[in-house]
Amino acid sequence: MSALSSADVDYVRQIVRETSAIVLDLSKTYLVESRLAPVARQVGASDLTDLVAKLRRDSSGKLRDMVVDAMTTNETSFYRDPPLWVAMEQEIIPGLIKARSKERSLTFWSAAASSGQESYSLAMMLRDRFPDVVANWNVRIIATDLSADMLGRAAAGRYTQLEVNRGLPAPRLVRYFERSGTFWQLKDEIREMVEFRAMNLVKPWPFIPYCDVLFMRNVLIYFDQATKQQILSRCRTVLKPDGHLILGTSETTLNIDPSYQRVVSGNATTYRP
Repeated sequence: MSALSSADVDYVRQIVRETSAIVLDLSKTYLVESRLAPVARQVGASDLTDLVAKLRRDSSGKLRDMVVDAMTTNETSFYRDPPLWVAMEQEIIPGLIKARSKERSLTFWSAAASSGQESYSLAMMLRDRFPDVVANWNVRIIATDLSADMLGRAAAGRYTQLEVNRGLPAPRLVRYFERSGTFWQLKDEIREMVEFRAMNLVKPWPFIPYCDVLFMRNVLIYFDQATKQQILSRCRTVLKPDGHLILGTSETTLNIDPSYQRVVSGNATTYRP
């Protein structure tokens, strides 16, 4: 397909930023074009220029959502960043279980759920390592994402061989998945532990309860400084005082929001409001 003009690229960047607050770097024009190509084919546009022309005529409808969705990075895998999951199993969750022994309630929020691997990794680990808590406590795992397409995929719990090969331990594949044609289908006992909801992080968070653990990994890197500050400030309003904010390995609250305390658990770092 033909390349986009600089004006068309700027328009796409503007739409994405207005909708999601995600800042697309000018150097990523090739990424914009490669991700828009499937959208153009899907809607019957003759080329990328035609696609942007259609977007200009309908900048608030379904096409806009498709374009923003295409521009959203949905890179994820099961048990991504293994040191974090070791810390979750050995220190973070045991500490929370001890602290919540009276109310017997734990709430987790995956704030950029993508296709669901993070949320399901947590659900499988909880069922494996803390079965009494899963059986007898009120355990909520809330997973949100901007992309309706990703949420649909996540809720379905169907993964390719390549996806389950990326980080999923073989015993958990055998225990919690069933073969379904060329896919692996997650069993209902795990799927039913996760609540998937559509949500834009730069808009109101009306249904998010107080959380014990808030996963917001590899999200802040796509926002400008002011948006990072806004989101981290709002995280403090839904995170319990002794809860844990979990960012990506290349992210930090340092020089963005000094209200957070850095907490080291094993080889992993979390943040406490």
